[in-house]
Amino acid sequence: MPAYVISDVTVRNEAAFQTYRSRAAASIAQYGGRYLVRGGEVDTLEGAWHPGPLIVVEFPDIEQARRWYASVEYAAALDVRDAALSRHLILIDGMAP
Repeated sequence: MPAYVISDVTVRNEAAFQTYRSRAAASIAQYGGRYLVRGGEVDTLEGAWHPGPLIVVEFPDIEQARRWYASVEYAAALDVRDAALSRHLILIDGMAP
């Protein structure tokens, strides 16, 4: 069953963000993840939530997503995360097809 990592991002430093983004993307691909949403305009239809750019990544299953998050490959992106951005990050199970 697929799993999804969803991130609501606020960019702090554009140059550091680009470094983080390229490192994160390489690690995500290495662990079988793929981007479903990577930024773009957010249109709030209901409620008071006004997130920054949203990122949604699909992994084959929740275990693989957890392996990615704990990986040394992703740790290279985390080295610049705090300079690059602040965020809310969640992991959620998807639905069986």
